[in-house]
Amino acid sequence: MPSENRQLVRKLFEELLNKGNFAVADVIIGPEHVHHDPASPGVGKGPDGQKQVIGLYRNAFPDLQFKIDDIIEGDNSLTTRYTATGTHKGELWGIAPTNKTIKVEGVAINRISRGRIVETWVMWDALGLMQQLGAVPALEKAKAQSTS
Repeated sequence: MPSENRQLVRKLFEELLNKGNFAVADVIIGPEHVHHDPASPGVGKGPDGQKQVIGLYRNAFPDLQFKIDDIIEGDNSLTTRYTATGTHKGELWGIAPTNKTIKVEGVAINRISRGRIVETWVMWDALGLMQQLGAVPALEKAKAQSTS
């Protein structure tokens, strides 16, 4: 039977990230929550901060879906390896919609206290996303351009 912490993280992925059910943030995210993500700096604290960052990506990729590839459970934290897919239909960081379908892998570590997520560290392939959107040339293309 899945632990309460595992169920909490699954709810984060299934309800908040995949369905965009922002009301869930108020239930599962602690008011002191801090979000650490070098690709999304300046996110506010608590449920509103999570709504902000998730809203940014869901607006850019309305069909955004996260598939949990693996969960490793520690004493008070869970590490989730995931794959995200979506279609670029809205502006992201000044990049106009491209209608390109993207696939990005990442890892999230969620620390849990008193039945709520209170801290999140995220590392994901932001460079790969930019390459897929055409905002940054793929490494092979960049190498070819530098030698010509």
